[in-house]
Amino acid sequence: MPLDAFLLDLLEDPVDHGTLLYVPSKDVLFNPRRRVAYEVRDSIPVLLPDESRPVDEDEERTFKEDPDARFTGVK
Repeated sequence: MPLDAFLLDLLEDPVDHGTLLYVPSKDVLFNPRRRVAYEVRDSIPVLLPDESRPVDEDEERTFKEDPDARFTGVK
């Protein structure tokens, strides 16, 4: 189940407080500045720095090319 649009407007990276790229097909929130991904488990974003994982260039490209991906934060 995708994350609620209202929740997406509120989410930010817990380390640098910037926007995140939500990729619903991969169940991740991706920070392109830090090149880390946070998992979304059962529609709950796990925004714990210790739970983040590094993202390589190929995976980053996949995230950015996903047509359903969107950035968090109020528009």
